[in-house]
Amino acid sequence: MNFATVRDFRTSTRSVWDKLNESGEMVVTNNGKPIALMLNIADGEFGELSQAIRQAKAMLSINRMRAIAAESGYMSDEEIEAEIRAARHELNDSRV
Repeated sequence: MNFATVRDFRTSTRSVWDKLNESGEMVVTNNGKPIALMLNIADGEFGELSQAIRQAKAMLSINRMRAIAAESGYMSDEEIEAEIRAARHELNDSRV
């Protein structure tokens, strides 16, 4: 995978575009950290590709949430049921 810095865009834009066309993807960095991923998009591919990227980002978020849940410990079925009962009780009390 090719890398280009933000500075490369200012100083040698044509070279960046040529590398992107050759490899099909490029990571843009700022101060040594990745900040963007550039993809070469074929005609008629934009909708499909953007949807696939959104799905991949959603899966990453789900995986992060699962990891956080695993670190903090899962709730037992009994604890879940108790939370549901408490929420229903609060809801019923607020209606009276």
